[in-house]
Amino acid sequence: MKHLVVLTGAGVSAESGIRTFRDTNGLWEDHRVEDVATPEAFARNPALVLDFYNQRRAQARTVQPNAAHLALDGFEAQPGWHVRIITQNVDDLHERAGSSDVLHLHGMLRQMRTVGDETAVYDCPGDIQPGDLGPDGTQLRPHIVWFGEQVPAIEEAAETVATADAVLVVGTSLQVYPAAGLLHYAPAGCPVFVIDPHQPAAGRRGVRYVVAPASVGVPQVLAELAAGS
Repeated sequence: MKHLVVLTGAGVSAESGIRTFRDTNGLWEDHRVEDVATPEAFARNPALVLDFYNQRRAQARTVQPNAAHLALDGFEAQPGWHVRIITQNVDDLHERAGSSDVLHLHGMLRQMRTVGDETAVYDCPGDIQPGDLGPDGTQLRPHIVWFGEQVPAIEEAAETVATADAVLVVGTSLQVYPAAGLLHYAPAGCPVFVIDPHQPAAGRRGVRYVVAPASVGVPQVLAELAAGS
């Protein structure tokens, strides 16, 4: 069984209509990263941060998986291949498209935890308000890895990349660490495909760049992998 490891980022969700911090000068719905996506921001103004993520959660429910998500789900039926997706995205579009093996590096909008216990994670079907407490009696917060926090799943992600027979990178510039370091774990000689609508000024050695949006590039590369199986 060959392993296809797929690293996805904001560019995949953007084609479904989810805006990101990278859309307009580091602003997301007119908010700076420092105001809504750090532990310090939450300590300073929890109501603002909770409202921000309540809005993001509501928006995510209004969008649908696009052709890239659906193609990745479809490839799970390809004989001889196992697909694992490692995503930096906090939406559930991969799961809603049908993908069965998804590792979220930065948490999920549809989950929450308390400030007192980061290991216990709960479903979050609606909004979180100031004063909403978890079983341990502390404030509930989104199960999101904010800037400046540890990424608990990064070791599992690195171990997954190390098993890859092919790596597909979609919708991420791989500029933000620790996720940016994951390609270093790919086995020698493992083919790496990077799908991006913008040709990089300086590409990585041994990487094939497919200059196309995710909805076009993902089905194209998966068709090539299927033909070569």
